[in-house]
Amino acid sequence: MAAAQEERTARVVTRVAAGPAGRALSRKPARLLGRVVAIVIILLWSLFPLYWALNTSLTTLSGADSIPAHYFPSPLVSTSYRAVFGIGGAGNGISGEFGRSLLNSVIESGLAMIVTVVIAVLAAYAFARLQFRFKRTIFVSVLATLLLPAYATLIPLYRIMASLSLVNTYLAVVLVYVSGFLPLAIWILYNYFNTIPPELEEAAFVDGASPMKALLRVVIPVARPGIAAAAIISFLLGWAQFLFPLILTTNLATQPVTVIVAALNQQRIVPFTLLMACGVIAAAVPGVLALALNRYLIQGITAGSVK
Repeated sequence: MAAAQEERTARVVTRVAAGPAGRALSRKPARLLGRVVAIVIILLWSLFPLYWALNTSLTTLSGADSIPAHYFPSPLVSTSYRAVFGIGGAGNGISGEFGRSLLNSVIESGLAMIVTVVIAVLAAYAFARLQFRFKRTIFVSVLATLLLPAYATLIPLYRIMASLSLVNTYLAVVLVYVSGFLPLAIWILYNYFNTIPPELEEAAFVDGASPMKALLRVVIPVARPGIAAAAIISFLLGWAQFLFPLILTTNLATQPVTVIVAALNQQRIVPFTLLMACGVIAAAVPGVLALALNRYLIQGITAGSVK
């Protein structure tokens, strides 16, 4: 009796293992392994250049030129970073230029972020809540500008700024940044505003609030994650710009860090270990910002994706 029961159990187990459920279970380890391999490849592809720049910046010029290459700094020195920050009289005049360019990047990206977010909040709220003629046409037209290659507008924008005598000014860079970042910011905030229940504003209207008052006192406090996401993305995009500020700025007074790092090797003979140190510092600012505010980025970008 017991032998017959064991035989029936074995047959059931064999049937389940040979069926769809068994095949699905057998595929799970392979699927998991494939995902792990894909993630490792993507991380290596993305992070190895940054690691190599850090590795090069922490060694001497002879150590960076050595063959075979050292995958860890050998010898480990901080000479390049002392030169960038002008510690101990080092720097070959780099520290002043680099510090000024960092300040320029903060000013230009920060101002562009503020202007972009203010306009995007008003525009996105109008598209999400108000009713007016040609609303859909205007909204689609704004988003359609995202399909236009940014560099296709480079020459027209330069001619406009030159005619207004704005070349080599903060205002020119900020205006160009805002024109490029605004459609994306509007799209992010439009999706976020659509996730906010209209009943909140209706309650404010019952109390006598105007649409602007409802936006300021009800919608914006609730939409802080979306606004934060739009602000962070605008700042990061501004920090990463190169070609537009290269064309619109001609001297250190307004050139951001991306332009200065690229120009250092052209202005004078600079060790590439020092260039790598400048690049690492320039990349660290947006990297730390993105990691610190990652929660707001995810909340703002994914808003409206799940109903």
